[in-house]
Amino acid sequence: MKTREKESTIKQKERRAGILLPVSSLPSRFGIGTLGQGAYDFIDWLEESGIKIWQVLPLLPTGYGDSPYQSFASDALNHYFIDLDILQKEGLLQTADYEHIVWSDDERRVDYGRLFAYKAEVLKKAFANFDKQNPQWQEFLARGFYADFALFMSLKAHFNHRPWNEWEEAYKNAEEQVLSAYKKEHEEELAFWQFTQFIFLKQWNDLLAYAHGKGIEIMGDMPIYVSYDSVETWLHRDELFMLDKKGNTSLRAGVPPDAFSEDGQLWGNPVYDWKKLKATGYKWWKDRIHYAFTLFDIVRIDHFRAFDRFYAIPARAETAKEGKWMHGPKSALFEDMKTCAIVAEDLGVIDDGVRKLLADTGYAGMKVFEFAFDDNPENEYLPSQYNENCVAYTGTHDNETLRAFIENMDARARKSFEKELENQCLLADVPYITETIADECDSIIRLLMSSKADTVIVPMHDVLCLGEEARLNAPSTVSGQNWTFRFVKEDFKKRRASFLKELCQEFNR
Repeated sequence: MKTREKESTIKQKERRAGILLPVSSLPSRFGIGTLGQGAYDFIDWLEESGIKIWQVLPLLPTGYGDSPYQSFASDALNHYFIDLDILQKEGLLQTADYEHIVWSDDERRVDYGRLFAYKAEVLKKAFANFDKQNPQWQEFLARGFYADFALFMSLKAHFNHRPWNEWEEAYKNAEEQVLSAYKKEHEEELAFWQFTQFIFLKQWNDLLAYAHGKGIEIMGDMPIYVSYDSVETWLHRDELFMLDKKGNTSLRAGVPPDAFSEDGQLWGNPVYDWKKLKATGYKWWKDRIHYAFTLFDIVRIDHFRAFDRFYAIPARAETAKEGKWMHGPKSALFEDMKTCAIVAEDLGVIDDGVRKLLADTGYAGMKVFEFAFDDNPENEYLPSQYNENCVAYTGTHDNETLRAFIENMDARARKSFEKELENQCLLADVPYITETIADECDSIIRLLMSSKADTVIVPMHDVLCLGEEARLNAPSTVSGQNWTFRFVKEDFKKRRASFLKELCQEFNR
C-alpha cells in the first residue's frame, strides 16, 4: 500500500476558502457518511462552489461518547467510513450482505450502536472474499502496518470491550509470552482488523486523488491527546505518558474555565511526559505528524497551545477548575517542520507563550467569529483585526451554529452584536443585510471572505444557516446529539454553490 510521502508547504499569500464537513456527516444510505458516492458528490459540489479546501474532523475510530477526539488509537482509521457499495463493485460483497440492514431510523442522525453491531460483521464477509495473496496486502502485513491496533481491537472484544486496565493481569501488562500465544491463536481476526485499515486507505487515497483532480485539498484534524483506553497508553505507557506505577492517570488533560464551559473541560486523557519524549528527539510525535501528511494536504492540530504549556488536572478532581499549568516542548518539537502546512488551533487561554510559539513556528492560527463579541473594539476575533496568516471561521465543530448563536442572544446582546456587525461591514465595505436571519448569516460569511485572512473556513451548517439541531458537538457534554448530525443529498443546492462561488470570485479566493 503506497502512501504519499510529501509534506505540503504553506501557500503564503494565496487566498482560499474551505468548508468544514466531517466524513460522518456526509449523505449515505449506511447510517453514517462514507468514502463512497456521497463524498465524491460533495467534492463535485465544492468544485462548483469555487471552494479549494475540504476540512474534515479526525478519521479515527470513535471511542467514549462517540467522539473522534477520544479514540482507541492515535493514527488508526474508522472502519465505519468504509463504503460497502465500493466493496460490492469490487466483488468483495453481495448487495444481499447488507441491503437488509436498517442502519438508522433517522437519516439526519448517526446511530453508533447499530454501526457497532453491524458494520464489522459485514466487513468480515468482505474479508472472507478478499484475495489474501494480493501483493499489496502481503506487503502491508509484512511491514506490520496497524498490527498493534489490530491486537488491541481483538483483545478489547476478547475482554467484552472493557478498557485495557480491566483486562487480566498478563494482558493488561502486555506480557510478551502471553501476547505471542494470543496472536497465533487469533491470527485471522488480527488480519481482519488490519484489513479494515488496508481497505480504508485504498478508498481514502482514491478519494484524495479525485479531490486533487478537482483542485481541492483536504485538511485533516489531529487531536493532541490520545484516549486512556488506547493502544498507545496500553503498550507505551512508560514511554509517553505521566502515569502512576500501576498505569493509572495521576494527572488528566483538560482546559480551565473558558468561553466553552464555566467549569472548564475535563477530558480525562493522560498527559504526555515531555521529558521522556525530549530524550528521543520527540520521535513519536514527529512520526505521527509525518504520517498525517501522507493522508492530508493540511493538518490542523487540536489544542495547539498545550505544546507551550498544558493544563493538568488531578485524577481525583471532579471538574477542571482544579488544575495547574505545566511546560510543554514549545517550538523545539517543530524545528524541522516549519514548512509543513499546519494550522494551529490556538483557542482557549492564550498568553504570550502561545503567541511566541506561533511566531516561532510560523503556523497559521485560528480566528473564530463567534468569539468576537465582548464589547472590546480590539477583540482579536473581529474580522477587522485579522492578519493574513490565519484561518478565519464562523465557528468550529464545538460552537453553536451561526444561526443558533444569533437566535440564542437576549435582546440586549443581540442589539450590541448587530451594532458591531454593522460596524465591521462598514469597515470592510461590504453590504450588511438583515431582512432575515439567513441574510444575516450570509452577511457574516461575506464579511469573513472579504477579510485579510488567507484562509476562510465555513462549516456546512452555516452555509445552510441551520439551527441548533445541526450543532455537531457541545463540549463537556455526552449526549445522543453530539457527533451525530448528518446532511442529506438535497442540502447541497446549486444556489448555495453559486453564492459561494460569487464570493470566492469577488474576494479573490
